[in-house]
Order: sequence, then C-alpha cells, then structure tokens
Amino acid sequence: MITGYTTYEQNEWPRLPPLEEWQQTCDTLHMWAQVVGKIRLTLSPDINHSWGSTLYVTTRGLTTSPIPYGMLTFAIDFDFIAHTLNITTSRGTSCSFALEPMPVSGFYRKIMQALRELGIEIRIFARPVEVEVAIPFEKDDQHASYDADAAFRFWHALVQADRVFKEFRAHFIGKVSPVHFFWGAFDLAVTRFSGRTAPKHPGGAPNVAPRIMEEAYSHEVSSAGFWPGAGLGEAAFYSYAYPSPTGFDKYPVQPEAAYFHAGLGEFILPYEAVRIADNPPHTLLQFLQSTYEAAATLATWDRPALEQKIPGVTVPQPI
Repeated sequence: MITGYTTYEQNEWPRLPPLEEWQQTCDTLHMWAQVVGKIRLTLSPDINHSWGSTLYVTTRGLTTSPIPYGMLTFAIDFDFIAHTLNITTSRGTSCSFALEPMPVSGFYRKIMQALRELGIEIRIFARPVEVEVAIPFEKDDQHASYDADAAFRFWHALVQADRVFKEFRAHFIGKVSPVHFFWGAFDLAVTRFSGRTAPKHPGGAPNVAPRIMEEAYSHEVSSAGFWPGAGLGEAAFYSYAYPSPTGFDKYPVQPEAAYFHAGLGEFILPYEAVRIADNPPHTLLQFLQSTYEAAATLATWDRPALEQKIPGVTVPQPI
C-alpha cells in the first residue's frame, strides 16, 4: 500500500507567500538550520569551500547526511511533512522531537539533549553567521515562529529547484560543487569553477571570518542558487560570478523575467516567474545556462574542456 501526503501533484511548483507573510518563520528556520549545520561542521572533515558542512534536500526535508562520531555515524533530518526533527545513528538508535513554535534557545537545548541521550557529546560555537545580529543560540528567545504550511511550501520549492540544479550540474565536467543547502545564507546552491585561481576575496559577510570567505572564493566561479529572498521580498533564483568580468551586468540573459540587481551584484529570476511558466524546469535551465555563459564567455573560460552534452538530455541552446 502506498501512503503519503497529497498536498501537491508530483510535478507542481508550489505557490510561496510573500516573504513578509512568513518572515518570522523563515528567520527561525534559518537559526535552527544553523544549529544543525554547526553540529555537522564541528564533527565533519574540513572539505574545501565549506562543502563538508552543508545540508541536502531529501524527499521529506533537509538532512546533514551521515556525520562521523567515533566508530559510528549519525544524521540529523528536518522532516517538513511530519514536522519533526529526527536524529538517527548507525547503531539503530534514534531520537526525535516536534517542529513547532519554539525559540531558538529551546530548539538548541532540545537537540543537544537528544544528542546526549544517544551518547553523542559535542560542543559547538553556538552563534550564528552571515547575519547582522548574531544572538547566541542559548539566548535567542526572539526567533520562535513556525508556520508549518510555509515551511512545507518552501521545502517543496527546494525539491523542485534541487532536481533542476542537478540536471544543470550534470552538463559540466570541470570542478563543480554538489547541489547543497548552505545554512549560513539559507540558500540552495551549485557552483562551477573555471580551474583558475581568483583574486583575494575582500570579505564582508557579517559575522564571518575573512579567511572563510577567502577560501570559499579562492578560485574563479560561476555560482547559482535559490533563496527565500531576503532584501527582495520574494523568493528568487540568483546567479553571480567571482570575480565579476567586465560587462557581466549587461550580458543578455534569459528568460525575459530575469534581471541584474545592481545592489546584490547578481542576476535575479523571481521564483514566481518560474512557477507560472508553461515549462518551469526549462525556464529555470534557461536562466542557469545563460547566466553561466555570461560569466564563462566574458571571462574566457576554456569551455570546450569544461562542458559536455549528455545524450538524451535537452538543455537550452547557447545564447
């Protein structure tokens, strides 16, 4: 017997409310994700560009994937269907608690207590990053909202973005990141590399050590992602290059709804423009491909050595 939720059809892109309607939930989820991400960061090998600390989209939410701890591994999963936080171990033990309105301080205490019950002792640097006001987790009673429907909708949008990003990723045979969720900026991202080193990054991300930004952007990149839209007021896809080549902001990209945001220094495509398109995956692939070409063409990447067409997979034609 097959059981499960029926809120959306399999291929449907969910409507997302304006960010102002679920901003408090978004901010709370951001802090909860940082708690979970810092647990993975503390115990996992230090992989280049912080790839060893990210989360991943699953069929029910977000996961750390297996985290090493002595001779065992454990994983922490957000389940946005059942609305639970689940911790499982390679010993077959598990612990969970409900995702519901609660302050970050309460979430932090619950997850650390659950880990102790599973025999996992850990101390993390318990302050958030990439936010202007970094309230220590154990003292954060300000962020305490949880709108289950908004969380579900945002996760389901991540599911759709994740599958298109993975198709886009498959066409690049150079160095390319996994499709992963960065809990620092609360965004899904995929990054392509030209193979060349980049100028030293100037830093500037709030509450992030300059050395982290310097290592993250040690090599020339074209990066794309999806986030709830802080600063825009609506969820959106983005694409940027580092370093940004001359003329990048003026390069003609697709689809028509895409534009260059001078304040962010990135191309932007509103999520809603993708959702209502006749073919949302194709529309998003147009954006990913054309903005990548803006970076790779203007910065003279060795494209023949880095790109590959995959038989049977249709991608937008070069623009």
